[in-house]
Amino acid sequence: MCINFLTVGKQTLQDHFDVVVNSPEEWPEEVYQDYLAPVIVATRSGRRAAVPASYGMVPKRHIAADVKHYSTMNARAETIAERPSYALPWRRGQLCLVPMHGYFEPSWETGSAVRWRIAQSDEAPFAVAGLYRSWEEADGSRAFSFTQLTVNADGHPLMKRFHRPEDEKRSLVVIPRNRYDDWLNCREPELARMYLQSHPVELMAAAPAPKPAVKQPAADLNGTLF
Repeated sequence: MCINFLTVGKQTLQDHFDVVVNSPEEWPEEVYQDYLAPVIVATRSGRRAAVPASYGMVPKRHIAADVKHYSTMNARAETIAERPSYALPWRRGQLCLVPMHGYFEPSWETGSAVRWRIAQSDEAPFAVAGLYRSWEEADGSRAFSFTQLTVNADGHPLMKRFHRPEDEKRSLVVIPRNRYDDWLNCREPELARMYLQSHPVELMAAAPAPKPAVKQPAADLNGTLF
């Protein structure tokens, strides 16, 4: 499952996703767990808003020292209503869009892991289905985190090529541009499931992509959404 993707900038958020970021926060071009990345949510009035959020539903800083750490960067659609990390935000309809230029998956077709970039065939930015929540920080501020929703991809012509041969194949869920607001404003969990479909392979492109030699440092978020 995806644990690394390419974010979009503030100008792209405005031009392509029709949303303005009012936060002064900045984020890296390429993000990993606990890095800041912009997500798009619906405000109480139903309009789109963008906010920087921490990648991973449960940030490391909110995991007790005596609790075993586990990844929450991806949430399985099949069990999202049951998992403690996701169940309440899912029931509340805290859906978001995660805008990006592409994401990365490992291909083992050569016998060892080779990082590939998956994007749109027209190289346009796109958005995948996500779930977000807020956190109260130690200083009294409010911060946000998110996870990406995934579906089974064992039969997908492209996505079945990634991860180890014995592993289940998974894929992010790309939300069509004309359904952004429908997804963001959906408050019925079972209705939201209708959006959790594999992306048509003819709209996708993939190619090997070398991994950067040095990752950028993660950042913490302190901000207000509404």
